[in-house]
Amino acid sequence: MTRTPPSETPSRRTLLRWGAAGGAGLALSPLTACAGPTGAPGPGTLTLGLNRSLVSLDNKLNQFDAAVTVQRAVRQALTAIGPDMRLTQVLADRFEMTAPTTWSVRLRDGIRYSDGRPVTVDDVATAVRMYGKVAGSFILGLFPELPDVEATGERTFRLHTRKPVPVLDRLMANILITPAKDNRPEELRSGVGTGPYRVAGANSGAGEYTLARVPGYWGGRPPVERVRVRFVPEESSRVVALRSGELDVIDTITPDSAEQLTGLPGVHLEQTSGVRICQFFYNFRKPKKHPLADARVRQALTYAIDGESLVRDVLTDSAEQAQGVVPLSLEGAERTGRYAHDPSRARQLLRSLGADGLRIKIIWESGEFAADASVMEAVAEMLKEAGVRATLQQFEPGGDILKWRQGKGGDWDVIGNGFPGTTGQATTMLQAMYAGTAEDERTGDAFMGYVIPGIARQLSDAATETDPATRDRKLAAAQHAVWDTWPAMWAFVPKTVLARRARVDGVRLLPINSYDLTAVRLEG
Repeated sequence: MTRTPPSETPSRRTLLRWGAAGGAGLALSPLTACAGPTGAPGPGTLTLGLNRSLVSLDNKLNQFDAAVTVQRAVRQALTAIGPDMRLTQVLADRFEMTAPTTWSVRLRDGIRYSDGRPVTVDDVATAVRMYGKVAGSFILGLFPELPDVEATGERTFRLHTRKPVPVLDRLMANILITPAKDNRPEELRSGVGTGPYRVAGANSGAGEYTLARVPGYWGGRPPVERVRVRFVPEESSRVVALRSGELDVIDTITPDSAEQLTGLPGVHLEQTSGVRICQFFYNFRKPKKHPLADARVRQALTYAIDGESLVRDVLTDSAEQAQGVVPLSLEGAERTGRYAHDPSRARQLLRSLGADGLRIKIIWESGEFAADASVMEAVAEMLKEAGVRATLQQFEPGGDILKWRQGKGGDWDVIGNGFPGTTGQATTMLQAMYAGTAEDERTGDAFMGYVIPGIARQLSDAATETDPATRDRKLAAAQHAVWDTWPAMWAFVPKTVLARRARVDGVRLLPINSYDLTAVRLEG
């Protein structure tokens, strides 16, 4: 151990790093025994190392960002969000709003699943119905309402809603289509889809899959013959495996890992601005007499968090502090305020509100965002400075944190949670997080128990507005109203970073932290 000379006082940056590193070691100890992948990929095989376990290739509940790359290589939607967050058509070759509550859609001609079956309108109708039956679904929360499907021909149909949903074409990019006969409300374990790859082997318990190129894929022959998907939870193992050539691509890496890989021969980094928000979100299911049920207490706790130091010293400038309730890069997002650091003010306010000596429990799932354990440990130290004791509980990937989010597991106070902006629109993220109703809460679909009827009405009114300028004004007012409820103790918007071997080309990383596997090529 190197001792600090008495004449040198550690900087705040150093202290944060020491505290974060020590906490990360404790929090991640169950994972350190996991071995890295072995065996270099073959010349026609692309090997991906994911930081979270891909439980299935269905996205009803298994929806972390990097999973999208793999899921959409097997199953596809009517539309997709492409480069620059532009809408592209996939299984549909026509998708038009023909009335405020009606869209006319036509399926592409000749599209078939990997097993040869044709895609039908009934498949689309069944998919929409199945997504609607899943409790606690992230996808379901994005929709103000799910559309009804009316067949008008062998390949044509209409989507009907009770109220206007002006971004329905973007929302439908999240509904992956499966043969109606095989579809069920729960996550699908089979891998039949319209994508460029079929499932050649799967061990969903270990998060490992082998995908093989579909010979007759309707979109053209993808350059890569086979794709291996590996779950490698320990980031150091993923970095070592990438450097040795055992992995071709690793996702969601921390700034420290990016620094290690920068400039290495045969390794390239891909980075883009993200549309995901990471929040220390409060549990809104607390009884009325609980301190956290008081918005003033929630606000007081925000003053304990030194966001600038977290961004600079722990996240090493790989993120920005949030200045709104959704990322400002989303269309329709509004700048609503800034998080301010003032621990003495936090102490004073908590004392005046009778909440001094507060104890809180913070939970999160490993891999929810880069450097998660380090951030959590630093936050716990900051809260201590404001007189608040924090207990940390980390869930391993694939665990039961979903039940805790739904209020069906144990009790907690704050959750470290990331939420993606899959449509590029602020309105859909706002709908999913802040427009919860009492009925949503009964089914477990209200986001962390956030049910405030007045805000839900504001967001519903904005989401059904067909005039873009008026919709933006209504959305802005609703976002200010959300901010005033202090839903998060702190929030940040991470940049999206992955690393790849030089032999991998054609990776165009999207802000939603995914890329199109059909564009990827292997050189040499």
